[in-house]
Amino acid sequence: MNTIRIMTYQIDRCRGGDGMVSTDRILEVIAAGAPDIVALQGGDAENNGGQVALLARQLGMTWYANQRQGTNAFLSYYPLSAIHEYSLGADGICQRADTTICEKRLHLFNVCFDPRPGRRLQQVNRLLGPELLGHPSLVCPTLLLGDFGDLSWGAGNLNLALTLRKARRPWWPGTYPARCPIFGRDRAYLKGELRIVETSIIRSAAARQASSHLPLILTVQIKDPRTYLRSDNLAPGRMEVAPG
Repeated sequence: MNTIRIMTYQIDRCRGGDGMVSTDRILEVIAAGAPDIVALQGGDAENNGGQVALLARQLGMTWYANQRQGTNAFLSYYPLSAIHEYSLGADGICQRADTTICEKRLHLFNVCFDPRPGRRLQQVNRLLGPELLGHPSLVCPTLLLGDFGDLSWGAGNLNLALTLRKARRPWWPGTYPARCPIFGRDRAYLKGELRIVETSIIRSAAARQASSHLPLILTVQIKDPRTYLRSDNLAPGRMEVAPG
């Protein structure tokens, strides 16, 4: 099956609308969504992984993050590679990872933008620049997702729309603030041969209490007909042609 279920979730250091910090509530929300990969923003990964490592252990997933507060992180049942975190300036973060689904490579970008318009515009332009989404090596299907920081038509959104395709969302896309979700801050963009099969937002009572944001879940299908040969299948010292 060439589909994968991916969640983006701004956990705000596991602090709910009531001011209570609880990894158990975040864990309950993620488990209810049953994702294959989770892109977290606002996690605490200090002290051997902190909240991020605890969530991963409880879910039986592997975590990928820099060990500090306010970090982006991936939790995944799939092996991830090429993990790297980039500063977008002014506390903006982009975390990149690659995974393989049915022999097809998928680039993942997990972002968290500053909500202030001037800084956000700079961060978007940095993201679209030659170091990240504009890099010539980025030839496989790409999914960009995370907390985009805007409350309406924010600075830099036109540049995003001209470069990427916005992923479809539920008919009511609000994810923020969690108790009364009006704004669709949490969303995704596509590049290449990707198709969104299904999207949903968890709106349960637990989700409204667990964080300032609600999680968005996307079921993604890779449509790229090409076959990518794994590097460990290549004979050393020469190039080979991959059949198909």
